Amino acid sequence: MSKDTSISRGFADQLPRNLLANIVYFLVNVVIGIFLVPYFVSRLGIAAYGLIPLAASITGYAAIVIQSLNTSVSRFLTVDLQREDYAAANRTFNTAFFGLTAVILLMVPIVLAVAWFIPSIFHVPVGQERGAILLFLGVCTAFLIRSWTGNFTVQLFAYNRLDLQNLVDITNVIVQTGLIVLLFTFIGPDLALVGMAYLVGAAVTSGVSIILARRVCPHLRLSINAFDRTRVKDLCEMGWWVVINNIGSLLFLQIDLIVVNLLFGATSAGEYAIALQWVILLRAFAGVLSGVLTPIIFSYYARKQTESLIRITKSAVKLMGLVMALPIGLVCGFAPQLLTVWVGSEFTNLAPLMVLLTVHLSINLAVFPIFSINVVHNKVRIPGILTLVMGLGNIALAVALPLLTGWGYYGVAAAGAIVLTLKNAFFTPWYAARVLGIDVHIFARSILPGIAATILVGISAATLGAVLPLASMAMLAIAGVSVALIYLTAVWAFGLNEFERRLFESYFPLALRRIMA
Repeated sequence: MSKDTSISRGFADQLPRNLLANIVYFLVNVVIGIFLVPYFVSRLGIAAYGLIPLAASITGYAAIVIQSLNTSVSRFLTVDLQREDYAAANRTFNTAFFGLTAVILLMVPIVLAVAWFIPSIFHVPVGQERGAILLFLGVCTAFLIRSWTGNFTVQLFAYNRLDLQNLVDITNVIVQTGLIVLLFTFIGPDLALVGMAYLVGAAVTSGVSIILARRVCPHLRLSINAFDRTRVKDLCEMGWWVVINNIGSLLFLQIDLIVVNLLFGATSAGEYAIALQWVILLRAFAGVLSGVLTPIIFSYYARKQTESLIRITKSAVKLMGLVMALPIGLVCGFAPQLLTVWVGSEFTNLAPLMVLLTVHLSINLAVFPIFSINVVHNKVRIPGILTLVMGLGNIALAVALPLLTGWGYYGVAAAGAIVLTLKNAFFTPWYAARVLGIDVHIFARSILPGIAATILVGISAATLGAVLPLASMAMLAIAGVSVALIYLTAVWAFGLNEFERRLFESYFPLALRRIMA
């Protein structure tokens, strides 16, 4: 057996474990997310609750440089390790680690200043000013701690150990949530305690990530002597354009809560955050699905297996659209019932907002597998520039639509849906096809089945919601499972070709695949 065949089989065998771990992480997030939103609203109030996801949005902007460097490091370190060039891998690892340490130290005073002025920048409920400052400080510091040890989770990614990467993330979520409940129970609800929980969770998680990375990849050693200035140029050249791309992405994905808070106040931001929670969960689920394929795409590139890379990416886009059509359609169709049983009938009026925030994801999540193409080929300059320009356009539209039309925060949601969909429906699939030198319509055509499926599932769910009394979470679950069984049977029978069925089956454990055969 050749080494390439052995590596490919190893990646294929790891795929079900990675998917299972990703699904477990996603389900943990779903359960905790469903629990925490009404928990926070009932104990802190809707206005104070809105500051928690807002803090996460602000952290996203602090994360721009660091996450961009980690993306660049992932690309170079994965290629080095897959080629078993451990000398080059050590130079990449140490250059990234010590460079990142310097960047984080420079960011500390900026984080302190932003946290101090939070009550002056945003609408904060009266009496919550101190708690808001400590919340933002805790969330941002937690991010910096996890970023500092981010190079160790890059090693897990490089060896396709996404199961262990998810173990790290699950540890963070459980420690963070458990501590919040514990502190709220014995001390009382306070935004400052949420910040503290984030901080402790990050410290514990960072320790776990270092231990696991050392076990998976013993070839890398921390050494200032391995810092390579020439490697800095490679990392920063790619990292700079990833920075530009990430800024633009944040202007798409994490600007709406900020705009709503500034234009309409803390209470409106809290309401908007409730509807936005399901978008966050759906994005996380899409990340679960696309994430298991990313190391494989990197591996195909490292071994110059371009045909396999194209074929699996094309099928992954179609599968992503068809799989995501089910939860997107269910959330849209059952929106009024879901809000009623989740946070209370007083929030049912947010159903149209939830639909507006969610329905366009049938396009904007289907393209997730394509993003790895640009990164692995180091073709991130043009996407970065376009994403930044369109992100700035999104801000302008998010402010203009509510003010000119009187739509309120619906205008903010509409702006994001319009601009993001224009980018991902046209430019993203076209540019990836151009990078690969294939028919520019290939990936765009792969998106269409998911759009049609989303519409069908949404109409089916809305019809069920109109004729059945879905007044409890159990009844909603039964209705959702019924729609899902019919949908999945139809997709398996009519929606997939033989290669796509085999790709889908590869996500299952070997024992289950033998039973299915």
